Amino acid sequence: MTAEAREAGSPEDSAADGLRPLDIALLTYKGNPFCGGQGVYVRHLSRELARLGHRVEVIGSQPYPVLDEGAEYAGRLTLTELPSLDLYRQPDPFRTPGRDEYRDWIDALEVGTMWTGGFPEPLTFSLRARRLLRARRGDFDVVHDNQTLGYGLLGDVGAPLVTTIHHPITVDRQLELDAADGWRRRMSVRRWYAFTRMQKRVARRLPSVLTVSGTSRQEIVDHLGVAQDRIHVVHIGADTDLFSPDPSVRRIPGRIVTTSSADVPLKGLVFLVEALAKVRTEHPDAHLVVVGKRPTEGPVAQAVERYGLEGAVEFVKGISDAELVDLVRSAEVACVPSLYEGFSLPAAEAMATGTPLVATTGGAIPEVAGRDGETCLAVPPGDSGALAAGLNRLLGDEELRRRLGAAGRERVLRHFTWAKAAEGTVSRYREAMARSATAPSTPRASRRPTAGSTPGAGRAVPAREAGSAVLAMEASSGVPSVEAGSAVSAIEAGSAVPAMEGGHAVPAIEGGHSVPAGEAETGNPARVTEAAQ
Repeated sequence: MTAEAREAGSPEDSAADGLRPLDIALLTYKGNPFCGGQGVYVRHLSRELARLGHRVEVIGSQPYPVLDEGAEYAGRLTLTELPSLDLYRQPDPFRTPGRDEYRDWIDALEVGTMWTGGFPEPLTFSLRARRLLRARRGDFDVVHDNQTLGYGLLGDVGAPLVTTIHHPITVDRQLELDAADGWRRRMSVRRWYAFTRMQKRVARRLPSVLTVSGTSRQEIVDHLGVAQDRIHVVHIGADTDLFSPDPSVRRIPGRIVTTSSADVPLKGLVFLVEALAKVRTEHPDAHLVVVGKRPTEGPVAQAVERYGLEGAVEFVKGISDAELVDLVRSAEVACVPSLYEGFSLPAAEAMATGTPLVATTGGAIPEVAGRDGETCLAVPPGDSGALAAGLNRLLGDEELRRRLGAAGRERVLRHFTWAKAAEGTVSRYREAMARSATAPSTPRASRRPTAGSTPGAGRAVPAREAGSAVLAMEASSGVPSVEAGSAVSAIEAGSAVPAMEGGHAVPAIEGGHSVPAGEAETGNPARVTEAAQ
């Protein structure tokens, strides 16, 4: 079939928009759908793209994405595993791999960056993805990157590139720096977030950027320097079939539910714990259930102990979707205490169940939650007194809870569903294809996986694909050799990995600057799973 015939399509083979179905490569360097918004995004968007009739190959690293299965999109939704060294896995985060685990220079780069306190995965995943995509040139109509923003995705990746930026990670970096206690902690935060320098450089060169809210759009302009005319808002949403009201689920008096990572300052959980102590003076049965890992140290753990709330704050993790939905349904109030959100899926999901919401006005949360007193109660971020007042008001007013719960669900149904997100994303795919000079002009070979997971995909790609052309990031891209320093230049593609024994760190390349090994500081294991959510 010629390129023209494929583009024209046929009545027998058309997507929901009446045009030819697309072959989509959806990249995600972290895909865990139970920890962080990126995994949730990939899971639900891939399903809805397949439901629209498109063929979606999710290419991801550990923790691998979990994809939905369904007869209506069977054969159109597959997973290709592109393994990293999985350096942050439990129960041994920040591990040093055995000598036989090294496969190429990218693995050595990943370990060396970790040893010097940096976070290597956005860069190293982008290099592996580039190698795979170039080896499979012609398989895809469009490549969709889910906020990797690595040097490897600049230049020619075999198809037009569309990138989602949920929000600039520089916001997370600044909030962690503001919360850091002492110069050692601040140095550690700067080292960990050094990859954001790379992400800034890459973002400015991207031809098409999607983001999830108007607030995020402005943050991308301000923090990353991306031109406004290259950024398009496509709202994401809740799974409104799953997150729905169910009168048979009993509301537990005094129950407040939140989804939060205790160790991440921007989630604002410490302010909610402080607010709970105030609320319990008026509502002694008030208690908090946190969907997330219980902290053993840090501000949240200290606040729970200081206010004597050990029996009033429960942490749950590893629960199923059905259990999560029933937990939210059982609450009298849902709360989003974040200092900043690029969108806020927890707000949309709670509202979709009809559970009344107290939320801060941090970042894009008001775009999702709506107006104070109409679809939620809105309070300033970082204000435990205001949170306590909002929670007290809702816990004490059943009619207000009913009204806000109903209005909240109606708002989500109108504006924030995954079906609408997929339709808007496909429109941007077709625009990118129309204006891209790199669109395939020869028939694509049928080399796609047939179904299910494809473990180890990418391992068989010839090492020469990761040679000097990758290090230079294409002469046409204008990115200077990853500015990598001795760590990369000393490791030839396809060569044996140099012995790295005794814990000697190679210089880090993150952000284009070598980091002296003597300045390395161990990272924070608790922060790993949230590093780029």
